Amino acid sequence: MKYYIIAGEASGDLHAANLMKAILEKDPEATFRFWGGDRMQQVGGTLVKHYRELAFMGFWEVFTNLTTILRNIQFCKKDIATFAPDILIFVDYPGFNMRIARWAKQQHIPTHYYISPQIWAWKENRIKAIKRDIDAMYVILPFEKEFYEKKHQYRVHFVGHPLLDAIAQQEPVNEKDFKEANALDDRPIIALLPGSRKQEIAKMLHIMLSIVDDYHQYQFVIAGAPSIDFDFYQQFITNENVHFISGKTYPLLSLSYAALVTSGTATLETALLNVPEVVCYKGNWLSYQIAKRIINLKYISLVNLIMDQPVVTELIQGELTKENLKKELDKLSTYRYRYEVFKNYVLLRERLGGEGASENVAALIVGK
Repeated sequence: MKYYIIAGEASGDLHAANLMKAILEKDPEATFRFWGGDRMQQVGGTLVKHYRELAFMGFWEVFTNLTTILRNIQFCKKDIATFAPDILIFVDYPGFNMRIARWAKQQHIPTHYYISPQIWAWKENRIKAIKRDIDAMYVILPFEKEFYEKKHQYRVHFVGHPLLDAIAQQEPVNEKDFKEANALDDRPIIALLPGSRKQEIAKMLHIMLSIVDDYHQYQFVIAGAPSIDFDFYQQFITNENVHFISGKTYPLLSLSYAALVTSGTATLETALLNVPEVVCYKGNWLSYQIAKRIINLKYISLVNLIMDQPVVTELIQGELTKENLKKELDKLSTYRYRYEVFKNYVLLRERLGGEGASENVAALIVGK
């Protein structure tokens, strides 16, 4: 069959790539055309647009790039029509994908949505469009199934979280070889995950790096996004105790003592790799002011949302200061605090269910 897939971010690229592999196992003749990234391209098929051309974060950023977004939507519709897929698969990225879904439903193209829009956080009225335009919804957070089925009487499939699969696929890391290959010494590693978009990296790295001079007992390593060249990061690195490693986030985290992580999927990845973390977020002032008035959440990190308690510390907007970062990093070095974090990480894994999300979705889509 012919599959058209739309993923608009780095995390979507990862999960869509694993889904494509699972589909190929059940449908060896599968043909893919997609919006996504390098990981999807490695599986095979035709990349139409890379996610780095699509990622606009925050209300103000979306508004100022509205012309580009609308142009992409029109282009996407034409490209889908030309390809004439048997199945259209959306992966997260709701602002764009829900617009395409409405059009696709009118064209009688089967619509499948993997990784639900977070309507439990905001824009809950999107449930009307989801019921109208999405033939099958695959959710990855345990509380989403109850939200959809009990509150909105819309049947969904809880398939487990795909990060469990992605992490399970990683080869064991030899610490000595990894450190030698990346010019690291024997000191504990503090991983810095500033995000996957240039906008957020520029905001986050400055404050994350502000504490480096106060911690000679650690070495700090920036986890570079595969789609962004080192030249962009280099402008922020002024200390010889700061290292840069691109495209090896999981191996890096597996050897890290602690991490400073920009809010997003990376907060859950860090927890599942058993690394104590501080969750950081600082956005455009106007976007943040709008968001805090319309988003109905107690927490911003997936770890805390899933556990429904503050398992990891969140430093948001004005709270994200050098002084607070130092305070939290010091806390992460205490035995008692680390023990509590690790204990909660075990419960987090249990709550997410077992591995096999990609295979579960592929079986439901392909029907085998």
